[in-house]
Amino acid sequence: MVCLLVLLGLVVFTQGRQAAEAEALYWGSSGDEVFQVQQKLSQWGYYQGPLDGYYGDETYRAVQNFQRNNGIPVDGVAGGATLAALGLSRQEAMPAVSRGAATDRGDIGILARVIEGEAADEPLLGKVAVGAVIMNRTKSASFPHTISGVIFQDHAFESISNGQAYRPLSQESIEAAQMAMSGYDPTGGAIFFWNPAKPVNPWIWSRNVITQIGNHVFAR
Repeated sequence: MVCLLVLLGLVVFTQGRQAAEAEALYWGSSGDEVFQVQQKLSQWGYYQGPLDGYYGDETYRAVQNFQRNNGIPVDGVAGGATLAALGLSRQEAMPAVSRGAATDRGDIGILARVIEGEAADEPLLGKVAVGAVIMNRTKSASFPHTISGVIFQDHAFESISNGQAYRPLSQESIEAAQMAMSGYDPTGGAIFFWNPAKPVNPWIWSRNVITQIGNHVFAR
């Protein structure tokens, strides 16, 4: 009986530890939540690196310094106590979705934020179209092959650079992200989009224009 209780205790401890580790951000993590950590640390003078959504050396050291100055065990891992001290939590940082694996939920969160930042005033179809462009880029040899890689590519999306992607999310943007990730592509394979009413690089007009949805032109 004693051995059984010890064994059960070890199982519970291991499961709890795994759950805690799953909630943490650490070296090698990437995406929307890492960006928010970097943004907070930058605002408070701990982080001087790029806001690229990648948890590398500079983010690791900034987290350590923040932990050291806030009485948190210094391990360089943005776990629950560190996120709470930053005014963040993983539950708040990622929009709720009803299905999909953990990695899918993270991708939907990042994708939804860019859709919100780039197409907040567009109808649902226009939001899905922006998401479809990002999905199409992941399949193109000219772009990174992950959603976060495409989104955080230097100067790829204005909403990442100016912070518009990090305003409150609408349910419609989350729905549009889910639709785009499910394969719905109203653009017909576009990998570029722009608003012709705004200043753009003239080069973009050399692309093969496919369609216009809402205020955006879509092209290959």
